[in-house]
Amino acid sequence: MKDRIIPASELIINEDGSAFHIHLRPEQVYDNIIFVGDPGRVKLFASLFDKIDYEVSSREFHTIGGEYRGNKVMCISHGIGPDNIEIVLTELDALVNVDLSTRKVKSEHHTLNIVRVGTSGSLQDDLHIGEYVIAEKGMGFDGILNFYRDRDKVCDLEFESQFMKHTGWNKTWAAPYTVDADAELVASIGRDDMKRGFTIAAVGFYAPQGRCVRLPLADPELNAKIESFRYNGRPITNFEMESACLQGLSKLLGHRAMTVCCIIAERRAQNANTSYKHRVVELGETVLNRLVEFNPV
Repeated sequence: MKDRIIPASELIINEDGSAFHIHLRPEQVYDNIIFVGDPGRVKLFASLFDKIDYEVSSREFHTIGGEYRGNKVMCISHGIGPDNIEIVLTELDALVNVDLSTRKVKSEHHTLNIVRVGTSGSLQDDLHIGEYVIAEKGMGFDGILNFYRDRDKVCDLEFESQFMKHTGWNKTWAAPYTVDADAELVASIGRDDMKRGFTIAAVGFYAPQGRCVRLPLADPELNAKIESFRYNGRPITNFEMESACLQGLSKLLGHRAMTVCCIIAERRAQNANTSYKHRVVELGETVLNRLVEFNPV
């Protein structure tokens, strides 16, 4: 693969030397990265920086790079959904691990540290609005990782097997995949103020998360089955949409990644809170402080 010349149609580079979708150039990619879904949240997090180096915006991909406590750090928005994660992560990786002049993979691999800070809905009674939960395992309902060779090497196959059996998984849906967050990153970012859980990364916001507005659900009992599932005695804790794809592709590409979310809805109690911005900003500041202190072995 390293000797392969990547065609222009497979890795599109803009005239200014930036990646096609995210519009970043290689020198604008820093080792420590915070992912957020909402483009507006980038400015909130960047307001914590001591210095701003650049700002780039294209579609839902908004990036600000700067310095925090003497360390280079960047925040980039990916929009909603795992398909956007694939775009952002693939292009970030290409900017640091592909020689854009020769279109060949570099001989020396460059590793990125990525923490996604998001929002989520809890699936268990003991996980409440305003609490923070790390996706120690992320299970993707989207099927994206299944299109990549070697997905089995980074997935918890036993978890997947037990889950599909327990839920009577519909054969017309994509096979779910389960990937652990980077253990070193979790150990550094996760403290007593964050719970650790098993997270479902759904492929949509409504029916894939058991929400029924006007269209009936294919399996109205799916959420109840998810809530009752146990793996090594532990339950699935929450729903979001991006953790599994981020963690899976990062492992395949050789990067460190994890997701930590603020709970803004309690699905079992049918409660939700739309005034959560301050808790997310507090989480972002906490992650920033711990990320710049991260010192992998």
